[in-house]
Amino acid sequence: MFLIINKESADSENMFVISIKDSKGTHLENKSCKAPDCTIGRSAKNLIRIKGWRIAGAHAELRQKEDGVHIYDTSSGIGTLVNGDSITVYGPLRQNDEITIGGYRLSVIDSDSSKTEATADNAETEHATPPQKEMHQTPVEESLPTSQAPRHHETDDHSASYRQQRLTWHKRIHEQLMNAMDLRRTDVESMNDAQLTETIKVLIQKIIVANEQDLPKELDQERLATEVLNEAVGLGPLEDLLADNSITEIMVNNFDEIYYEQNGKLHKSDITFSNNNAVLSVIERIVSPLGRRIDESSPMVDGRLQDGSRVNAIIPPLAFKGPCLTIRKFSKKRLTTQMLIEYRSISEGIVDFLKVAVKNRKNIIISGGTGSGKTTFLNVLSSFIPHDERIVTVEDSAELRMNQPHVVSLEGRPPNMEGKGAIDIRDLVKNCLRMRPDRIVVGECRGGEALDMLQAMNTGHDGSLTTVHANSPRDLVSRLGVMVMMAGMELPEKAILEQIASAVDIIVQQSRFSDGTRKITHVTEITGIESGVVQMQDIFTFKQTGLDEEKKVVGSFTATGRVPEFYEDLKQWGLSVDMSIFK
Repeated sequence: MFLIINKESADSENMFVISIKDSKGTHLENKSCKAPDCTIGRSAKNLIRIKGWRIAGAHAELRQKEDGVHIYDTSSGIGTLVNGDSITVYGPLRQNDEITIGGYRLSVIDSDSSKTEATADNAETEHATPPQKEMHQTPVEESLPTSQAPRHHETDDHSASYRQQRLTWHKRIHEQLMNAMDLRRTDVESMNDAQLTETIKVLIQKIIVANEQDLPKELDQERLATEVLNEAVGLGPLEDLLADNSITEIMVNNFDEIYYEQNGKLHKSDITFSNNNAVLSVIERIVSPLGRRIDESSPMVDGRLQDGSRVNAIIPPLAFKGPCLTIRKFSKKRLTTQMLIEYRSISEGIVDFLKVAVKNRKNIIISGGTGSGKTTFLNVLSSFIPHDERIVTVEDSAELRMNQPHVVSLEGRPPNMEGKGAIDIRDLVKNCLRMRPDRIVVGECRGGEALDMLQAMNTGHDGSLTTVHANSPRDLVSRLGVMVMMAGMELPEKAILEQIASAVDIIVQQSRFSDGTRKITHVTEITGIESGVVQMQDIFTFKQTGLDEEKKVVGSFTATGRVPEFYEDLKQWGLSVDMSIFK
């Protein structure tokens, strides 16, 4: 779609006269807008109605202001481009500003500007931009290298020129693909994933063949086709990072700024998206199947991938640089205690102790900072629960994977478009108490649900497990107190501390070290309350003694010599327990 506000054909009462052209510059019709604004989109309610699978019902809005015409993106994440950049709001628009919607191009001029100013702008544009013939070329034709153009022979993937060349062609092939699908009126809604993938794969192959003479010889056409396919129907350049099992976290700060965590260290990736609109498309592809949305009215969202990986996305105007996406990958290999021992994240003595604690229904909280591995270790701990017990899990975004046969998984729900219908963790914790659970496992306590969790632990639901963000066992007690207050109950501090002391049996503190490794640093027992202070004693600790030549943390797991009170009870009951682990 090519819109031009044409002053010469405007009536005096018209604020806009819009000349509509297709992507090849062919004139279709004129539209007059007599109001200070006009809408563009697929719906019949719009003044300018354009069709295509990449066009929203209400895609964009043009508004006349004192300083000129402004454009607002209302596409709910599909995207509107101005001069090749994704925008939310842009203006005032000048004559040579180019708007792209669904593969078509628009150009807007304020019809109230004087004819003299328009003429001056035209003259200025003629000197500052390519000839008019080039301006009317399709987006792909604009920047395709000609057969006479010099070709780059440097094929090293780390070469800046090679990467730039690959990115340029990626953008062009992708844009041609969008145009081809629009021209063919491809009905993507009626296709399943396999059919859509196959259809797009065939189209990409045809486009590459059509451009074969102009494509640089050193570009890997198969890789280029795969990258475009991934961006069209998959997760774009993130597919390679997701496929690498050594990568644990992926962070997209902007379309051309992607970082990943590998072996506990951050690295900047040389892969990029084609533009911010492509990042938005990937985010929508992730959250839509979950019944969630992301747009201006709801610019933050949590979700998960099909394999369980945790996803957080935030978009403009909250994310200043552009759409931001963070993926914490879910390991395809289920961690075992033996693997943790080999990784030196835990000792055999701690494993033996925690097995006894879980089987004897002790309430355990895993504490640690962000990325310290709390959820991963919660999965490991849950494997100690006997298989004849009924487990109810409660999470914001389902991540826990239980091996037991009798598991009920509950997941919170965000509000709908009207801001209603939200079901938070606290509601689910209350509900699961009526589901006859033997064990309650909460993915993470971060608010008022802490009170309900403590009450459950104190009213017969022993053996419950959860995680909390805190830097030490002592800090955990303080944080639990704050979270109980967030429930809105005006309880005295003494009552809160008594609830904590009687409910929580064991705290497992997990930390992430400078070399990227995660280790259990404290296993602490809460023994009661005295003079208004919760009493606790460390059973095991990890002591760092230095760094080796590879800057890896060196240290040892040590038993403090204190024996947990419940171990003494088990011994009195005639149960066989190994007391040597505490020496």
